[in-house]
Amino acid sequence: MISSQPSVIEHIDFTSEAERIRSLVATHGSPLLILDCDAVRRQYRALSDALPGVELHYAIKPLPHPAVISTLMQEGARFDLATNGEVDMVAELGLDPARTIHTHPIKRDSDIRHALDYGCRTFVIDNPDELKKFIPYAADVQLLLRLSFRSPDAKIDLSKKFGCDPAVAMALLQQAADWGIRILGLSFHVGSQCAEPTKHVEAIRSCGGIIMQAEALGLPALSIVDIGGGFPVDYQDKVQPIDTFCAPIRDALAGLPAGTRLIAEPGRFIAAPSMTAVSSVMGKAKREGRWWYYLDDGIYGSYSGRIFDYTHYPIDSLDFFGERSSSVLAGPTCDSVDVIEDNIMLPELECGALIVGRMMGAYTSATATDFNFFRKAEIVVVNDAVSEEYNVVPLTA
Repeated sequence: MISSQPSVIEHIDFTSEAERIRSLVATHGSPLLILDCDAVRRQYRALSDALPGVELHYAIKPLPHPAVISTLMQEGARFDLATNGEVDMVAELGLDPARTIHTHPIKRDSDIRHALDYGCRTFVIDNPDELKKFIPYAADVQLLLRLSFRSPDAKIDLSKKFGCDPAVAMALLQQAADWGIRILGLSFHVGSQCAEPTKHVEAIRSCGGIIMQAEALGLPALSIVDIGGGFPVDYQDKVQPIDTFCAPIRDALAGLPAGTRLIAEPGRFIAAPSMTAVSSVMGKAKREGRWWYYLDDGIYGSYSGRIFDYTHYPIDSLDFFGERSSSVLAGPTCDSVDVIEDNIMLPELECGALIVGRMMGAYTSATATDFNFFRKAEIVVVNDAVSEEYNVVPLTA
């Protein structure tokens, strides 16, 4: 099975968003996550326009849903895999393995073999022990060396757990050459939800220096630079438009050696705007002068990103008229930590009122649980289309 949640495809043209939401809730109940494939297309195309010449590999982790994969397959996207489950998902959807890379820096031997059996040939390493695992597969693989560039301004610093210090890159490249393992290029990920592109630029320039240094030492040529992800989206605060954010990145990429193959691993940027969460008020109570509204979705469900992803989502009631006062939105479980927002301005609501969370595509359903036996929100897919075949050049030396 490629998804543990039901997925219903809707082909309905509603005159307003509120009408669409009410109709879907009437049909499917709540809680609900509405996955809009048009938003996936818009985000993919916007980033493609902002990074011309960069091959976009969608990072499946934030929203591993078949409709997202199929939509991006239609767009000609490539894909970033990190686990056996993700390999299985794209394999079941018929994705050509030439359109994939496997980017988890730490893998079991069985993980390597599983990806190879599927047909994925490009992997990522960041240390000598991981490099050693590829000795038996040297004739079948090509590797990217992941570098670490710490980014304190990122929402989540992805260079803390993975990546090697650029200062030891030459030693790893030499070790790979000694063992007959082909390292094809360099990769990095400066962090998630970056406010500025400064660290991307620094990392790209450092990669350029390593490429030239490797050439000077007579090591095998490095022909790929993978700039990872981190491209920001609007939650409660506005971020730079993507074309503005990417302008310095484009300039830095232009400084790499001619012919360098450029790839990126966007996840959140593509996924986040694609889903809207809809939940219902199950009950209400006035506590210390404020209304508490208890929803049928919460921190252990679609709003799991409040904990795991440190994200405050744009949230409002579907009926937003009336005098507003400081209120609390709580989830349905018996756990006191299950509070979505503890100071949100809302009109007085009644049981059955609908609460809408926006920008809910990334790290929400993917990290939701069935804790306390409250079911996960059903995902309803709208604006879906039939998949088509695309021919994409694989990563080769």
